[in-house]
Amino acid sequence: MLARGRSSLIQGQWWITVFPGLAIFLFVLSINLVGDGVRDAVDPQGDTSGGAGVRE
Repeated sequence: MLARGRSSLIQGQWWITVFPGLAIFLFVLSINLVGDGVRDAVDPQGDTSGGAGVRE
């Protein structure tokens, strides 16, 4: 849908590309948030330092 809408974007029909792209963005964001919640529920004492597995 995004690839087909690219030519329409040039013609001024922006909604053909923007709405499917926004739907994909929101879907990926929600999956990311759910994954973070599951990780926190399973391992509440996990590494929150942001490091590459280095614990102090």
